[in-house]
Amino acid sequence: MKRTAVFGLTLLAAAAVLAVGQAGFGQLYYNGYVVRTVVPPAANPHTGTADLFVIMNGADGQLPVAGAGPGDPGYRGGKWAFNEVTWNTTPYLLTSAADVRAAESAGDVTITRMPGKDFKCPIQL
Repeated sequence: MKRTAVFGLTLLAAAAVLAVGQAGFGQLYYNGYVVRTVVPPAANPHTGTADLFVIMNGADGQLPVAGAGPGDPGYRGGKWAFNEVTWNTTPYLLTSAADVRAAESAGDVTITRMPGKDFKCPIQL
């Protein structure tokens, strides 16, 4: 029963990530580079410690953006704090957390923290 529940949670988390319509499932941007995830995501609500920005209706080639990676003080093995990013203008490519925050400061995007969608998924640099 426990194995079935864990498998179900993993599928649920994977479906949530796929449902946002992002290209390149299993990949994301970190400091301008495309990095890979190591394992399928596992739901872990309200436990995120590192920002993950999921850009809705982004520019062509847009992937989620990681705010930390292995070796960074805020990285805790891929415990992602889910942040939904929505556009207030014509989308352009965002490839780092600094890009996302700059777009927010410019009023180009709105960032909504969604702790119920936090999940765990390590990345490989």
